[in-house]
Amino acid sequence: MAAQIRRGSLGGSSSGGAGEGGGGVLARLSSFVSQSSVVYRGKKAALDAAGVAHKLLRSTGKAAWIAGTTLLVLVVPLIIEMDREQQLNELEMQQASLLGSPPPVMAGAPPPPK
Repeated sequence: MAAQIRRGSLGGSSSGGAGEGGGGVLARLSSFVSQSSVVYRGKKAALDAAGVAHKLLRSTGKAAWIAGTTLLVLVVPLIIEMDREQQLNELEMQQASLLGSPPPVMAGAPPPPK
């Protein structure tokens, strides 16, 4: 039956009836449309677009992997070190305020008034 559907006959009748020549009008129209050059070009364009999309996704995945590992290797240790430095500065300021001495002058800050 699948072979009959592929050949374009509808409903299982192979005689056609009333001078239709081996297939219904709908079957012949469907066969004509599916074999047209417009449909062929459309299918080819869709397949080409799918191939390009697949390549783009693969290259995007590779770029994401490179960016992610670079971030982990270079940027994360920098962020950790900056956080440590900030904690050290806060600890020094806290100790200086407990001891009663003036807080250390930060880089870029104006000097304390005399």
